[in-house]
Amino acid sequence: MAPPRVLITRPGERARHLAAAIAATGATPEPLEVMRLEALPETPEQRSLWLNIDEFRRVVVVSPFAAECLAEAVDRYWPQLPVGVDFYAVGAATAAILHERLGVRVHLPGAGHGAGETGQAQGDTSEALLALPSLQVLNEQKVLVVAGEGGRPLLADTLAARGARLTRLAVYRRVLLTPEASMQQRLATGDYAALVVSSGEILEHLAGWCQPVALNQPLIVSSQRLATLAGSLGFARCRVATGATPVALAAEVARACHLDGADVDHDDLEKG
Repeated sequence: MAPPRVLITRPGERARHLAAAIAATGATPEPLEVMRLEALPETPEQRSLWLNIDEFRRVVVVSPFAAECLAEAVDRYWPQLPVGVDFYAVGAATAAILHERLGVRVHLPGAGHGAGETGQAQGDTSEALLALPSLQVLNEQKVLVVAGEGGRPLLADTLAARGARLTRLAVYRRVLLTPEASMQQRLATGDYAALVVSSGEILEHLAGWCQPVALNQPLIVSSQRLATLAGSLGFARCRVATGATPVALAAEVARACHLDGADVDHDDLEKG
């Protein structure tokens, strides 16, 4: 019997870690390329912010690609990292990049890479980060949020409401892509065992290509928020993983496909 085919939609380098985790369960991962991440050209405003990043009390980074862009900028302009800046990350993968590239202690819910702070919520979400005790009262502190164009306003709006003097800096854009003809056919016929999505933008984009058979195939998402969105889009068999890490998503794939799984290098895959 052939291994179950699992479509993964994560863009960029992080797709490799997710594919490895899913392959370790005994399934066959196949990339469904529907989004590309592109760094934005540096503007005078960006350059000014990088040169004056030491003026910010807290820097909040919302995604792994934003962390890559930030690390490259800091490397360009700061031979030595400025002191007195606290770094925060939405998710363990983002924290791992900041810690590895910059060597900084990163605040995130629960145990992290070179970091740790306990909040009331856990997970790779803005809500979890906002539950951290150190972000409850900001009292005119300067806070920089490094993100992509668009996205959810929850994080920035909440920090501003808590008293932060907030600056939001977009360092990359998301470009939606038309699926290849072979993938369009699979989405039309449901010719796969499971579909893995951890982005609301990708989920909304894919819904237009999914015919009724595909809408009734298992859909693995990374949060209850995405599950609610999936239900509104017509997906009937949504399953919520315990987080957005490769290991968490692969574990839910294994359950959905009735696989026993296999040994996975969690230290490598958790950060992807």
